[in-house]
Amino acid sequence: MNREQHLDLADEAVTRAERLAGIAERAARDDSPSRTAMYAEAATAWSDIARAHAAIAAAQPETETR
Repeated sequence: MNREQHLDLADEAVTRAERLAGIAERAARDDSPSRTAMYAEAATAWSDIARAHAAIAAAQPETETR
């Protein structure tokens, strides 16, 4: 995978993390604590994935575009 691919995957993971964090926030007001925790943990996992892809991308040379 090249740098751009890792950045794309990081972006997708951030989007998922953000969506799940929003669901967790709403669940905290309306649902059970276990349901809230489930969404919060999923958001954390996607956030970790985003950071990993961003770190890999940062270590790679820039992708040349023409």
